[in-house]
Amino acid sequence: MTGFFDTHAHISDKRFDEDRDLVLNELLPNAGVKAICDVACDLRDISVTLSMMERYPYVYGACGMHPHTVSFMDNAMMDRLREWLKLPKMLALGEIGLDYYYDLSPREVQREWFDKQLSLAAETGMPVVLHVRDAIGESLDILRAHKAELIRNGGIMHCFSGSPESAKECLDLGLHIGFGGSLTFKNNRRGVETAAMVPMDRFVFETDCPYLAPVPHRGERNDPTLMRFAIGKFAEIRGISFDEAAEAGFANGCSVYRIEL
Repeated sequence: MTGFFDTHAHISDKRFDEDRDLVLNELLPNAGVKAICDVACDLRDISVTLSMMERYPYVYGACGMHPHTVSFMDNAMMDRLREWLKLPKMLALGEIGLDYYYDLSPREVQREWFDKQLSLAAETGMPVVLHVRDAIGESLDILRAHKAELIRNGGIMHCFSGSPESAKECLDLGLHIGFGGSLTFKNNRRGVETAAMVPMDRFVFETDCPYLAPVPHRGERNDPTLMRFAIGKFAEIRGISFDEAAEAGFANGCSVYRIEL
């Protein structure tokens, strides 16, 4: 088996402060995790992500301003984001999008900076990592306006929670669908339906750790060693072997992020 590619993690989160090096040095290699994309989603401080990228050959990064904190975005920060995206191990711009569940930033501000960051991704030729919660309609409206560059540069609909019909439109926009621990949740009917229909070259696996630990570890701190549970659930849904699912997810992660591992 090739190994696992966690395409969306937050090892930089403070919940890893006490044992981050242990996780990266010992737990992940022993669990078959070959690559991680650590997503820095508050541009006011991405120092931990940058440090991990420098210290660990298998840690890559993405950066962008999350809808929760986008109220702090300004043109000067956009200039810094543009420079960070030039780093060799920075794989994508994200996570960006709309979150109308928590509404931690005003909706008009979320929409403004979502559109501007999509334009920056087009300018720099970067794939995007998208966060959408309770806002799929408006998000798709904004994404449609960027369809040409999305198809050209690609991206991931992270932790997708919409309908199979919405998933199809995301696929038509050139996006991959991200599956993580929530796929194992008992009542996630739409996730199962989407996993059943997504093409074999258009999905990736992710943890979103420390969040969304899979069953049977739900409620615990998530980490990339647990992504095997989401992979196993996906394989069960598709009627394929665990190794086939894992290898496809690994290849798709390399493809969307345009790296060779």
